[in-house]
Amino acid sequence: MSRKLATENYLDKIPVHKDGLNWTVDENGEITLEVENRGLANKLAQTILKKPKVSFIHLDKMGNFIWPLIDGEQNVYKLGKLVKEKFGDKTEPLYDRLAQYFQILESYGFIIWKE
Repeated sequence: MSRKLATENYLDKIPVHKDGLNWTVDENGEITLEVENRGLANKLAQTILKKPKVSFIHLDKMGNFIWPLIDGEQNVYKLGKLVKEKFGDKTEPLYDRLAQYFQILESYGFIIWKE
């Protein structure tokens, strides 16, 4: 592990929506991410198994609140404060949950981190 990674504070990181990721908001404020299934394995699955070209990922209540706030300006700490204001103690342990949430978003390629 590099020295930079070891000393980096996760709460200071700034998430950004990945370029090219489409998403919609319905009349109830619920967000759906639209992920195009690309690559050879996906092409085969689409042809043979009739899998869809686009997968639709529906966010949960907290995700619906956080996703539009990801603007490339607010760091994880600031986003956490807004989540705490909205949902109160139901979010505890808040920053552990947020860290896991952002790790999942990053692992699926939905967000990147601003340099």
